[in-house]
Amino acid sequence: MSAFDVGLIIALVLLNVVVAVWNGSGSEGHTDCGPWAGLALQILVLLTLLVRRRRPLMVLTVALAASVTMTVSVWLAPGLLVTSVDGAGVWVPLAAPFAAYSAVVYSSRPRVAWVLTGLLTLVATRLWELSFAVAASGVLLTAVPGLLGMYVGARRGLIAALTERAERAEREQFLLAERARAEERVRLAGEMHDVVTHRVSLMVLQAGALRVSSSDEVVRAEAEVLRAAGCQALEELRDVVGVLRSPESLEALESAELVMPNAGDGVGAAGGAQAEGLRLSVLVEESRAVGVDVEFTETGDPSEWSPVVARTAYRVVQEALTNVRKHAPGSSVRVEVRHGSGEVRLRVANSAAAGSVDTELASSGSGSGLKGLGQRVELVGGTFESGPVPGGGFYVESVLPAERRTDVS
Repeated sequence: MSAFDVGLIIALVLLNVVVAVWNGSGSEGHTDCGPWAGLALQILVLLTLLVRRRRPLMVLTVALAASVTMTVSVWLAPGLLVTSVDGAGVWVPLAAPFAAYSAVVYSSRPRVAWVLTGLLTLVATRLWELSFAVAASGVLLTAVPGLLGMYVGARRGLIAALTERAERAEREQFLLAERARAEERVRLAGEMHDVVTHRVSLMVLQAGALRVSSSDEVVRAEAEVLRAAGCQALEELRDVVGVLRSPESLEALESAELVMPNAGDGVGAAGGAQAEGLRLSVLVEESRAVGVDVEFTETGDPSEWSPVVARTAYRVVQEALTNVRKHAPGSSVRVEVRHGSGEVRLRVANSAAAGSVDTELASSGSGSGLKGLGQRVELVGGTFESGPVPGGGFYVESVLPAERRTDVS
């Protein structure tokens, strides 16, 4: 029910009251009830307009029943419901045009609405009396509102269809663009896997062969360094390929043999999550070696980490410590790693910088490290936060599931 309906009903009730008072002051009307019985019937039909949008067929049925009752009353009790019984008037309630319009526009059964409108028009025009004035007035009050309602309903349907078609076309265009981007990402991932991995794997094998065949300890040590660096590069390449591909393909990447198996290798895939957990302490030691005051605490068992989650945790700590060295020289850092039930929480927070910032070092890089880090964390189903801390400094915090969630979209 809208304010328009309420205002319409009030206006029509006032109009009926004025007509009833006018007729009551004259000689027309039934000797006992005068025009008041007709006024009561008109108001009753008008009140049904309150539900004309929700129950349009009921409103039209009530209007039709009132029209039939008014017509019959002219013959059985002249002046009771219709004061003008000279045959020139239209014997329908004032709510009839609005009932016909609402039935055609809002009803879910248009055929029933048109049948009831046709019956109402037949009663209003009184074709059995063959009066042009009555027929014209009846069509104007019943059939014309129905035709207007049909036009409005058709226009609304057309607008809805065009809107739905435009939205569907926009969705299809978005899906096509997403599909094209996904195909391009997969193609790039395939190129990186086929070309770069092949060459780096050859380097790893050659370094391993040099370590075994050389009799010089210095050469053997350098070969081991090269082999370890190559294995780490392959592992990082696998992470990049996993980001480029769809989340569903990460399951296959975890089992893919991108890295050559090396027994006892602490940085290869055989090291697993425990090796990744150990490498966090290596990151801390590397920062301490260049003069950064780092406090490292780890609680819980890291053996539950999946390889992808472990590498993501490593990247979080690595990026945070790198940013500290670049943007907050002389600050103290606290690295916290807490393993809980089914999740691992990482937090790296540093105090305000105590030394002067090297602008050349601080300006190096793409400036999107934290953004990319957040995307990597979301890819495995985790949460990522970063921002300044009170009193100066910065923090990076992430909560990762122990096992990568497979429903990440």
